[in-house]
Amino acid sequence: MNGTEKQFRNKRFPLFQGILPIKKSDISTEVMAGITLAALAIPEVMGYTKIAGTPVVTGLYTLLIPMFLYAIFGSSRHLVVAADSATAAILAAGLVSVAKGSHEYVALAGVLALMSAGLLIFARVVGLGFMADFLSRTVLIGFLTGVGFSVALGEVPGMLGITGGGVDLVHKITNDLQQISQINFYDLAISMIVIGVILGSQKFSKKIPGAFMAVVGAVVVSWLFDFKKHGVHTLGDVPQGLPVIGLPNVHWSFALVLQMLPTAFSMFVVILAQSAATSRAYAARYNESFNENIDLLGLGLANVGAALSSTFVVNGSPTKTEMVDSAGGRSQLSSIVTSLVVLLVLLFFTDLLTNMPSAVLSAVVFLIGLQLVDIQGMRKVWRQRQPEFWVALVTAVVVVLVGVEQGIVIAMVLSLMEHVRRSYRSQNVVLAIDKSTGTWRIFPVTEPQQVKPGLLLYRFAHTIYYANAQQLFDQVIGFVEGAEPPLSCLCIDASAVADVDFSAAETLREIFCILRARGVRLVWANVIDSVKAELDKYEIPKLMGEDAFFQNISDVVDFYLKDKKPK
Repeated sequence: MNGTEKQFRNKRFPLFQGILPIKKSDISTEVMAGITLAALAIPEVMGYTKIAGTPVVTGLYTLLIPMFLYAIFGSSRHLVVAADSATAAILAAGLVSVAKGSHEYVALAGVLALMSAGLLIFARVVGLGFMADFLSRTVLIGFLTGVGFSVALGEVPGMLGITGGGVDLVHKITNDLQQISQINFYDLAISMIVIGVILGSQKFSKKIPGAFMAVVGAVVVSWLFDFKKHGVHTLGDVPQGLPVIGLPNVHWSFALVLQMLPTAFSMFVVILAQSAATSRAYAARYNESFNENIDLLGLGLANVGAALSSTFVVNGSPTKTEMVDSAGGRSQLSSIVTSLVVLLVLLFFTDLLTNMPSAVLSAVVFLIGLQLVDIQGMRKVWRQRQPEFWVALVTAVVVVLVGVEQGIVIAMVLSLMEHVRRSYRSQNVVLAIDKSTGTWRIFPVTEPQQVKPGLLLYRFAHTIYYANAQQLFDQVIGFVEGAEPPLSCLCIDASAVADVDFSAAETLREIFCILRARGVRLVWANVIDSVKAELDKYEIPKLMGEDAFFQNISDVVDFYLKDKKPK
């Protein structure tokens, strides 16, 4: 099969886009990258179960069927899909009233994965991949910083060997302080050693699997010295074998779906934004194609796999994606290898996890949370664009003080508000000829230079709609009232106008009538066909005359010079 045929088949049947084509010489590198990912991701996803509140083995399940399904159906060659801290935190916040670790809790986690999958597949069917653009990078920095702080704070009791407790920040801190006398110093020592091993290995090389080394070392030492005798909390029995396949065992009802919908939608938004951002970044790094709508199908099927295999929602993971990339992996073959390694662990090696101290996972997750706290990113936003810094900070504070679900809603609202704030007051300009050079030059609207005496060219730099129609009105009327010499013709350069809504059309009629009463002709230049069609619907050309529309500003100037007052 030649390259053209492969491309054709991929368009008809979007399978293996993240794998094919692959060179035989790259297979060994992909296999090693997959093994490296397994070594790093296994302790990480086990840690995420502490965030999600599900049994430890469910973390391993996220690396099995869900990861394999995305590798087959996804579009990105690089994105690694598995358990993720942000969606795990949203899950825990949404199911906070249900006893963690119970059968019902795990089943409801599967329901949320299935509902998230439904939203992702629906978004694929109707082509909503563009929605990923509506969470700005600034807001994501704030959101993940808030999640990271909450996650890290939530692991302090586990590192200290105390019970902890509390839903909000104040109660968590209060409970931790009240139980400070109950610290288990064995758990504390284990946590500090694990943190030291992980940070020390990263200092030498990020390729060293510090978390894996810490986990393996802790398991071996715990087994040799029987840590249970010293009151150290361990994971206990980890089920061996494959996950139970089937729909989550809950009483399905419309009321249940409505109850779970806000949490599922929050997960959907985070999956959409985080996965798309990661996939785009790596596709750009390697100059590869990436189809965000096909990727939605892959992410949706991965979450169907999660729901049917007794685990929780999965997401595109920036950290795991970087793990594979650093190890030389350049396709989804690495993820398939990781799934096979996890399969072997589930079939033959879960007994080794029994003696793992719980403090180990608390320390691993604590560091994961701190890595999400992007202080450097917040500082950069502060230096370069302070208004957006406050948006990021508000998002982070809401996540920490109120909750993750509320944080993602605030993130979406603030992203849209920030967009509207920046766009509705468009940076319009006046076009004129520089007297010293004889070339066209842009002037601010506060310096309305005339091209020729009586002729002003005004470029409106945005779509004209209800929110900025008043700005258009005020600036045009201001030009007419303050012009010296008085204007006889004003041209709107519409080269940046992509649409005109009903409210804006009404404003244009008002402007035309006011200018006509003052003896000023209103004309247009550079109107694209779709905008002209909209103006036709509003009968604007009928009102102003078809001869009021010109191909470009040069035509306007030429016509004006021929007739000082165009008819």
